[in-house]
Amino acid sequence: MSFELSRTHPSTLAGGGPELKTQNSKLKTVAALALGCILFSAGCAHRGAEQPSVRPSAPPPEVTPAEKGWTEKGIASWYGEPYHGRRTASGELYDMHRMTAAHKTLPFGVVVKVTRRDTGADVKVRINDRGPFIEGRIIDLSYAAAKKIGLDRDGVAPVKIKVVGREENLPAPPPTTAPGEFQGCFWVQVGAFSDRGNAAGAEAELERAGEEAVMLEGTDGLWRVRVGPFEKEKAAEKARNRVTDAWAGARVVPCGG
Repeated sequence: MSFELSRTHPSTLAGGGPELKTQNSKLKTVAALALGCILFSAGCAHRGAEQPSVRPSAPPPEVTPAEKGWTEKGIASWYGEPYHGRRTASGELYDMHRMTAAHKTLPFGVVVKVTRRDTGADVKVRINDRGPFIEGRIIDLSYAAAKKIGLDRDGVAPVKIKVVGREENLPAPPPTTAPGEFQGCFWVQVGAFSDRGNAAGAEAELERAGEEAVMLEGTDGLWRVRVGPFEKEKAAEKARNRVTDAWAGARVVPCGG
């Protein structure tokens, strides 16, 4: 039996053959790419760690100084149900029959005069809530205040608001009660009218007599004309006595009633 020994080229044994060199070159290229990816990934991870994981929330708006005479122009709207009886941002229960309003930054207790720039009608309200949260709107009036200037019909209107004072003795937040149960708030109801025109006439007559009157539409289809509101029942009784000569059926009713 004979054996044939295969010959290997000397250059191959020395590691200098063209095939081996090609393989080594490929391995070096792959290794370099792998190392580059590892370093790149580590660098990206490091940069990512420096970024906040959660976008910081915007700071709450600063309370606007309430110097007397401060003014602002914009769009007014109003709100009533279903917020009637719910807690406001100031802690009070919202009573849609009181002369109050919501503003984004004015301090609670500030009294502002709201004047419609299209009709000239005006009303004074106390800030006790936050809002409105629709761009372009600057104040949300209570239902009663909106009725006073006809905003309940129009929905929104251009207004100018002016700080005219402040109630230093703000009502303490009442205990949790069912909607409609309000303490320290009274109206003098002059009458209830099925005809809106008659109700408007009664409101105008009371205004000419110097009373703060408002016309409220009831769920029963009647228009109620009321004077007030008053924080104390005694003050409401005095107002009733002032109007009984012209309105014999005037009576004191609680807010929400």
